[in-house]
Amino acid sequence: MPMQTVDLFGTNADGSLNQDYCCYCYKDGAFVQDCTMDEMIDHCIKYLDEFNGASDTKLSKEEAIAQMRKHFPTLKRWVK
Repeated sequence: MPMQTVDLFGTNADGSLNQDYCCYCYKDGAFVQDCTMDEMIDHCIKYLDEFNGASDTKLSKEEAIAQMRKHFPTLKRWVK
């Protein structure tokens, strides 16, 4: 998720902003959902229409899933 404004950043346990994770994934120093990467992709794809509406890029469901499968493994949460 592009975090372009401060209100989209997650929060650490002490209330400070966490720039690694968004507010939908990380709150008060913990992940909001305990899920696998595949479960997160299934969750995120539900918001494709919203993403496409706010973006110059219009992705199909298949294109969006392919991009997430490529990008998510690079994110701090999923790096092994």
